[in-house]
Amino acid sequence: MAGIGEEVAHLLDALGVDRAAWTGGSMPSHSPLTGEQVASVRVADAADIDAALNRASAAFRAWRNVPAPRRGELVRLFGEELRAAKDDLAKLVTIEAGKIPSEGAGEVQEMIDICDFAVGLSRQLYGLTIATERPGHRMMEVWHPLGVVGVISAFNFPVAVWAWNAALALVCGNSVVWKPSEKTPLTALATQAVFARAVARFGDAPAGLSQLLVGGREAGEALVDDRRVALVSATGSTRMGRAVAPRLAQRFARAILELGGNNGVIVAPSADLDLALRGVAFGAMGTAGQRCTTTRRLFLHDSIYDGFVAKLKAAYASVGVGNPLEGEVLVGPLIDRAAYETMQEALVAARAAGGVVHGGGRVGEGASYYVRPALVEMPGQVGPVLEETFAPILYVMRYDDLDAVIEQHNAVAAGLSSAIFTTDMREAERFLAAGGSDCGIANVNLGTSGAEIGGAFGGEKETGGGRESGSDSWKAYMRRATNTVNYSDALPLAQGVSFDLG
Repeated sequence: MAGIGEEVAHLLDALGVDRAAWTGGSMPSHSPLTGEQVASVRVADAADIDAALNRASAAFRAWRNVPAPRRGELVRLFGEELRAAKDDLAKLVTIEAGKIPSEGAGEVQEMIDICDFAVGLSRQLYGLTIATERPGHRMMEVWHPLGVVGVISAFNFPVAVWAWNAALALVCGNSVVWKPSEKTPLTALATQAVFARAVARFGDAPAGLSQLLVGGREAGEALVDDRRVALVSATGSTRMGRAVAPRLAQRFARAILELGGNNGVIVAPSADLDLALRGVAFGAMGTAGQRCTTTRRLFLHDSIYDGFVAKLKAAYASVGVGNPLEGEVLVGPLIDRAAYETMQEALVAARAAGGVVHGGGRVGEGASYYVRPALVEMPGQVGPVLEETFAPILYVMRYDDLDAVIEQHNAVAAGLSSAIFTTDMREAERFLAAGGSDCGIANVNLGTSGAEIGGAFGGEKETGGGRESGSDSWKAYMRRATNTVNYSDALPLAQGVSFDLG
């Protein structure tokens, strides 16, 4: 390896990753910054997967009996190790996923934040005491650890999404087996090495509590189909979700699905337009359009359309595109050639549907794929506007009636993130009401990207319905038991049922 490969080697060594894991393997790892191969990763075979699941099952049986606050201590130590490793891990995220440095650092910070959240949660895994109709009885619900949790993550958030799941799963008393994207195995190896340092400091965690399965589709299918795995949290495309969900349902396993997002923003006449411009620009261009929460549809009121589009065009034309390690840029590369080709196909379809395309061309040549973000003025919500393209394409449309545009906003298959920019309280509340946005995330005066870990993350419809991270998402990683205790010397039955043996 040369050039950026040397930097990768330095980072992996600094993060404590065993060289045998990323040299001499059968899976090539490429950086989207240059397109060059930077590692060759060892892939888990069927025997490795079986052994990992056996270890995870044994680890769960031991870990479930550890008091939850003690489990939280392991996650607290992991957060400390992440703080110490933040700069190196963030740079590796930039190199492997193509994010600009602030986004790479932000992703690691998100891991630290969810650790903090989970540590507090470890003392709040509470149930309810429930009123009972039977005298001399007490009824309550309790929450118990669930089992082995499988995590299948995507390239665009190569470490944060695992952390959302793992931090909660661990404090809830579960073991974790992680299958990362084939496009980002190095950050997963590094994260696992950081976690191992926390385990060493903790001292008495069972072996196999958190494990990594590097591989292709076969590794993911093993997690989905194996009865030793109680829950699979899968992040990826809707197509992937359609394959995963029925296979899990067939064996009555649990699923947390975080799938596609065709996210829309409405800008009303009363909006603070400078605020809206910044929110739309980041939402549409951040991470080179490769977020599930990326803004992909923009509805502008007729009265502000021309002026707002002119400002957007100027922003799109001036935004820095390039290697995030070599200059002050805001838009890094697409992950690979396939992503670039998919983007170009969508732009061709947009033109065929009557759209006017601004930008979207390739920047530079070679084995990396940098593009100028595309702004596409569409005559209506037709053709490619109805589909999610994982690239920086923003479709812009006019509207003149709020109720009609909310209906149009909701007329897509996915339901992840949404936003309205307005200073009219009635418009804001209409958007947030039951008849407003049908998405799992609905914002007022901020964009569709940048969710905080304190709120449950996820969406409806073809987004999959799963929830991760904050609020009460922890309940998905536990099983609920309703307990009734009879402390009387009688045996009254509920609903007045009589069963007298005489």
